[in-house]
Amino acid sequence: MSTTPAPANPKVGFVSLGCPKALVDSERILTQLRMEGYDVVSTYQDADVVVVNTCGFIDSAKAESLEVIGEAIKENGKVIVTGCMGVEEGNIRNVHPSVLAVTGPQQYEQVVNAVHDVVPPRQDHNPLIDLVPPQGIKLTPRHYAYLKISEGCNHSCSFCIIPSMRGKLVSRPVGDVLDEAQRLVKAGVKELLVISQDTSAYGVDVKYRTGFWNGAPVKTRMTELCEALSTLGVWVRLHYVYPYPHVDELIPLMAAGKILPYLDIPFQHASPKVLKSMKRPAFEDKTLARIKNWREICPDLIIRSTFIVGFPGETEEDFQYLLNWLTEAQLDRVGCFQYSPVEGAPANDLDLDIVPDDVKQDRWDRFMAHQQAISSARLQMRIGREIEVLVDEVDEQGAVGRCFFDAPEIDGNVFIDNGSNLKPGDKVWCKVTDADEYDLWAEQI
Repeated sequence: MSTTPAPANPKVGFVSLGCPKALVDSERILTQLRMEGYDVVSTYQDADVVVVNTCGFIDSAKAESLEVIGEAIKENGKVIVTGCMGVEEGNIRNVHPSVLAVTGPQQYEQVVNAVHDVVPPRQDHNPLIDLVPPQGIKLTPRHYAYLKISEGCNHSCSFCIIPSMRGKLVSRPVGDVLDEAQRLVKAGVKELLVISQDTSAYGVDVKYRTGFWNGAPVKTRMTELCEALSTLGVWVRLHYVYPYPHVDELIPLMAAGKILPYLDIPFQHASPKVLKSMKRPAFEDKTLARIKNWREICPDLIIRSTFIVGFPGETEEDFQYLLNWLTEAQLDRVGCFQYSPVEGAPANDLDLDIVPDDVKQDRWDRFMAHQQAISSARLQMRIGREIEVLVDEVDEQGAVGRCFFDAPEIDGNVFIDNGSNLKPGDKVWCKVTDADEYDLWAEQI
């Protein structure tokens, strides 16, 4: 007696570009599609449709997004575009008129509906058989995950168009955030990376409303959220922290070992004049005093930041001011970008001198050399010390991981020479044996 084989599940290919916040959006879309019975495939050829989650923050990101869309069209032909560049539908269709649908960021339902239009879900799909894990679909390794706590931003930095793409600040209910964190930890996550457009503003839009988690009241506020996350027994790392005064409240939590002593604060510049043009806080002297105070409370504190050189109106004097500030601040992990005009950003309308490209490049080179010397010296101080390392990769040569001052993808690594017996997700204590500008070498204790 012959039986009719069950129809195959519809298959979706997915490309996620840009920042961790976009990655979380991709995970949310994929989780919904998996719940509806779609298979997620890793090649263009195997997919019935391809979704490209784009980045539209700067021109180079837009160019990459358009290139990837073109590649997906060439290799598959059926392409749906979403994400930050989706707000520029006209530009996308001018270059790639054959895209099937274009949606903006956070338009999760529209993306899923667009997939339905191209390849409908199976009518006989049984979600009780084809189960999706409680933590949802994750695109990160099993041992760490990004935890997005809000959308949008209330600031109006002149170089940025995030508010026009993602809207004003909308904080997630604190109970929902903590429930997700708990599910992730139960699924084996060892490190939670807290992200948003402005992490320290969490709860401002709801006036720090009190929510509930596990039957107990918790304020929708950064400090209280971190206190609650600290009870889960995993690393908690804070990203995209705007230097509000109440950030000072987090330092004692770090000193007490409740959350990682790591702050990702994008200072962007130090010159008061440039900061004013950027519409950023221009209290660089107070910032230095705060950094000093933070380190007195928590000597192990690691500060990561990003800066922009070549902003309109930046003079050599402004740039030297920035270098001197870096010497005083002694930041640990630093990234730097050459200013690039962003379509729609207020900075385009500033009546200020444009910094020539060759000057931007020269300042970037000098900035990086200056900061590399600082970062190297600070890492040299770690030689001989014992650190806890979270293992990311293992091969016959040893293991590669990170300690508390290394976020994945953007910071350095710890290379464990005798670590081939370890596996990803292990935590192990090591003794640091060597260091360079970015990385450490260590041996298991």
